[in-house]
Amino acid sequence: MIKYNCLNPIAAIGLDLFTENYEKVDSLDEADAVLVRSASMHELKLSPTLKAIARAGAGVNNIPIDACAEQGIVVFNTPGANANGVKELVIAGLMLASRNIVGGINWVQTIKDDADVAKLVEKGKAKFAGKEIEGKKLGVIGLGAIGVLVANAAKRLGMEVYGCDPYISVEHAWNLSRDIISVKTKEDIYRDCDYITVHVPLLDDTKKMINKDTIAMMKDGVVILNFARDLLVNDDDMAEALKSGKVAAYVTDFPNAKTAGMEGAIAIPHLGASTEESEDNCAVMAVKEIKEYMEFGNIKNSVNYPDCDAGVCTAGKRITINHKNIPNMLTQFTGVFSAENINISNLVNKSKGEYAYTVIDIEGVVTDSFEEKLNAISGVLKVRII
Repeated sequence: MIKYNCLNPIAAIGLDLFTENYEKVDSLDEADAVLVRSASMHELKLSPTLKAIARAGAGVNNIPIDACAEQGIVVFNTPGANANGVKELVIAGLMLASRNIVGGINWVQTIKDDADVAKLVEKGKAKFAGKEIEGKKLGVIGLGAIGVLVANAAKRLGMEVYGCDPYISVEHAWNLSRDIISVKTKEDIYRDCDYITVHVPLLDDTKKMINKDTIAMMKDGVVILNFARDLLVNDDDMAEALKSGKVAAYVTDFPNAKTAGMEGAIAIPHLGASTEESEDNCAVMAVKEIKEYMEFGNIKNSVNYPDCDAGVCTAGKRITINHKNIPNMLTQFTGVFSAENINISNLVNKSKGEYAYTVIDIEGVVTDSFEEKLNAISGVLKVRII
């Protein structure tokens, strides 16, 4: 029986995919696998029995990735599952910022009890006049699952769209409209675009990438949208840019103590993926990843271990080994099999940075001492027999 724990509510459409071979448990200590959305796992003790964590969403800042890798725990995310939901909110953000819709709505609430509200609206609406986005230049920094959808949608709305992503995948490149203008550097977008939206992960070189220096390169009256990560923008620098008018509006999906009341900012309460469809998609993808790994040892969409597809085991047993990416590991593995007089019918080895993953299908009987010998090899982090 494979035991799983949910640290957050996970949509039933996903959990219903688990068969009778799975049991939901309340204790993290008992779990072989964990499903999580926003709950922080940094303070939690990771049990030796834990083999996999699936994040029902793209971001994994709430999971101790390195600690998991060191214990042989594979961490999955669900890239693209909530992309359409975020894309739609980004487009809404464009409209909100361009037409001062929020300001207009808030103003109406101040006059709603006046008997002449209709006349007041006609007299006062001019101060909320905005701009149309058609024909304007939109810069999309980061052309992953979300960025590609945003770029394509904005193009269909009549915008002139520029995209920047030196690491764009083949899949996303194929999905990107050929009408999107590709630029080599973020600076090209900073200098030329009327609207800028960022869709990149939070890394050392992207942290606070929108700051006083990069804002200084931009057009006066630029609109900036951040539906990716809070810390991509320097809040203090943004406040100054909004105050001076350099930035006309800042739309963020990550309110904090500074942005929630920042004049000129539109702070949305992290609604990017908060749709029924996104939550369902993420739950389904997360459960499928867990099942594929627990039942067959295959890895797809891991953030700390390499993707590895060994198919279905047609031999007697499948052995999976999470280990350090160091020389001579395969020689030591095959040496153990040879000593036990076990024939190898299939072997797949993949690596990702400091860590590697090996799947070995064998013919023969597996003894307790066999597993112990594999675990005793320096650099081996976790061994499973499926």
